[in-house]
Amino acid sequence: MSKLTKEEFEAYLKQIRELAEGPFDEMQREIEVTNKFPQEFYQLARDNNLYRCSLPEKYGGWGLSELEILKVQEEFSRGPGGMRMHLHYAVDMNWRILDDYGSDELKEKYMPLFQDKSVYTCFALTEKTGGTGADLHTTAVKDGDDYILNGEKYLISHTDCCDFAYVFAVTDPDASGDKRLSAFFVDVTTPGYEVVPMPHMMGCRGAGHTGLKFTDMRINKKYLLGEEGQGLEIALYSLAISRVHVAVSNLGMSQRMLEMSIRRAEDRVTFGKPIIERQMIKAKIANMATSIHALRAMVYDFAKDYMDNPKGPEIEEKAAMCKLFSIDTVRMVSDEALEIFGGVGYFEDCEYGPLERLYRDCRAMWLEEGAPSVQRSTIAREVVKNRGNLTYLD
Repeated sequence: MSKLTKEEFEAYLKQIRELAEGPFDEMQREIEVTNKFPQEFYQLARDNNLYRCSLPEKYGGWGLSELEILKVQEEFSRGPGGMRMHLHYAVDMNWRILDDYGSDELKEKYMPLFQDKSVYTCFALTEKTGGTGADLHTTAVKDGDDYILNGEKYLISHTDCCDFAYVFAVTDPDASGDKRLSAFFVDVTTPGYEVVPMPHMMGCRGAGHTGLKFTDMRINKKYLLGEEGQGLEIALYSLAISRVHVAVSNLGMSQRMLEMSIRRAEDRVTFGKPIIERQMIKAKIANMATSIHALRAMVYDFAKDYMDNPKGPEIEEKAAMCKLFSIDTVRMVSDEALEIFGGVGYFEDCEYGPLERLYRDCRAMWLEEGAPSVQRSTIAREVVKNRGNLTYLD
């Protein structure tokens, strides 16, 4: 656990909830139109230590444990989805990949800069014509002490505010599927790096999604992450951890929608009494609360395992389970909330809270870090390997 006392940490969680539902919610009105974060957002994130809190202490961070980080994320996930995407990445993959796989030279130079967003990254894996594994087409060809990168990426988040990109490219096209790729830490000012605009998203406005194009981009070998051919391992492990952060994002949104639904059901009167007194509404609320409780238990269970052994054999599988169940939870909760709200829930600026926006924002979760079919494939692979024996999940 971090050095914060229990009281200090609980006060910090309250602070982040008030930030998410106060200044962030207010700021989002303009962002829904402009699709761009104002500088005020980044400054508020700095002022509230959201870049620093998860970073290890040796680099100037607070060194929160994985469980504490997930609790912080649950609170800021109650706010706008685009900001949630940015902060989700900030407390997880932004610095973690470099810390796990960067050289001592790179870590000494750049890791302390993550604490106040002096360095921020993007994760450049997905391609328009390929997936996230053996079918990638971006290449990195060795040329002396350098690699020459060519190719394109698609649906890449945070390209509007990043300083470096984690780029995954084919370094050995003749190798087996899990050895074809390598990962690089790429300065976005490198000649040959180009940002390609994309249309606005349904929700999660402001998160800065674009395509990327690399044309004869020369990268020195010191920016290679891990070893050559380790790229797929780096990508899959990083995505596994991030899937739990997607799950806790769904948890935060679901919890807020449940609370909003109760307030609305207490005030909404039909045929002479509040609908909160009707058995059908009570059943909806009971189902919402039960799924939220189960999801929180799954997330906390993952955090316990991760803190015990970050590279444990159950990490990838449990992460996939968390994300898969979280999608079912947020889908059900958002649908039930809209029914409880009635027509007013379909409008912007509803007096009980931003249900219309949350409903749109949460739909991005089907796709972040892999669709449900990807999660099921991961889970099934591990379950079959263990012959259906789930005792290892204790």
